[in-house]
Parts: sequence; structure tokens; C-alpha cells
Amino acid sequence: MKKIHDLNPSTDELLNLEYNFQPELTKKLDNVKSEFNLELINEIVLWKINRYAKLDNEILNLINKIDRNAEFIDPSLTEEILMLLLKTRGIRLPMASTILRFKNPNIYQIIDQRVYRVIFGTALKLKTNLNDNIVQYFDYLNHLREVCDLFQIPFSESDRILYEYDKKVNLEKIKY
Repeated sequence: MKKIHDLNPSTDELLNLEYNFQPELTKKLDNVKSEFNLELINEIVLWKINRYAKLDNEILNLINKIDRNAEFIDPSLTEEILMLLLKTRGIRLPMASTILRFKNPNIYQIIDQRVYRVIFGTALKLKTNLNDNIVQYFDYLNHLREVCDLFQIPFSESDRILYEYDKKVNLEKIKY
């Protein structure tokens, strides 16, 4: 491992380096003049772990088209939203499904390693193709509904129930 003392760079060399980590959010956080609140702390945390997802108004408008009280998925709207979310830096299928789940838990649930494992008996392997990811999610939701019907658990709580059930019955640790 190289150490700065061994390399002995000039001051100019160090001062001319360009810091380019999440430039838009870094600039925003550097210019905060307000009191800190939970929303700001969460932005800082997401900045640090490099998981801040910047969604444009198009995606937000589409997400807001989902009726919170709907009982059935609008497949074309869901596909469109998922495609845009999955193209967003920092968002993969588990995060996209989490966003949808909090919009309407009656039709969407989180695709998660534990829930997937307890339903299918295998580890969740996300598809690399975005269209395949979307098909995978719809397939997951269909299987999840079948499990809910069979074991008479509410779909709206099924991701949480089955997450806890997997922790109880599958003692192996999940490798992320």
C-alpha cells in the first residue's frame, strides 16, 4: 500500500486533484445553511454510503399515478415505472420494489433475499437485463400471492411476515 509520505507529492499536485464523488449532492450538502433535521441527516448518510438516488420529476409523477387504494396492478404503468427506476443509478430491483411497496402495499411487496428464499428455496439472483428484472418481479408477486392464499396471510404484510419466518427457519446468514 502506497503512503503519502513515501510518494512525497507536491502541494500543487494535491491541490489540483478534482473531487468528483456525487458532485450534485456534495455541492448541495456543502452549501447547507439551515439547521440539521432528519431529512438532511438521511441525505448525508445516503451520500456517505453512495446510495443516494436522484429521481427526476417524470419518475416521481409516474409513481404518484399509482392509486394508494388500488387492489390490482396496472401492468403497463408498473413496467414503465420499474424501467425508469432500474435505469436510475443506485436503484436495483429490491429498492425499486421497496419504493412501490410503500406507495401501495396491497399490490406491491418488496422482493427480498429472505422472502425469495423461503418461497423458492433458492437464493435470489437478480437478472441482468432490465426487462428480465421486471418479468422476475411480476413472477415473484404472483408466487407471493399464491403463498398468501395458501397460508391465509395478508398480502399487504406478506414481505414482513415471510422475512421474519425465513429468519426463524433458515438459520444460514444471507450473503449480500
